[in-house]
Amino acid sequence: MATNKTFTMLKPDAVEAGNTGAILEKINSAGFRIAAMVQTQLSRNDAEQFYAIHKERPFFGELVDYMTSGPIVAAILEKENAVSDFRTLIGATNPEEAAEGTIRKLYAKSISANAIHGSDSDENAEIEGNFFFSTRSRY
Repeated sequence: MATNKTFTMLKPDAVEAGNTGAILEKINSAGFRIAAMVQTQLSRNDAEQFYAIHKERPFFGELVDYMTSGPIVAAILEKENAVSDFRTLIGATNPEEAAEGTIRKLYAKSISANAIHGSDSDENAEIEGNFFFSTRSRY
């Protein structure tokens, strides 16, 4: 059963470029409500834990380096069909393949510096959101 929550993270390239406000406006305009939000910087340990699923992949070290290179903005979003609607809003991972008007088409620099993360399932939205916003979290 689909939930009405998803998780997003504006990545260091988007924050560094000053696109946080424009991206949040696009999210709001698409009908999402921001239920929780924090700007922080991931430690190496935090990035390694968050992306542990990719640990065996050749790009893992570069991903961790990139995600710890500057501040990020993490948020819990609410809307009916949140996960699928948000995946549509952000666009394809590769901004060259992303549809016109999507966040990645507008703000991503490359396939690796692609401006924003969006959960790919209801289960992952809960896991990822809890990483940043659980009562055990320091964020």
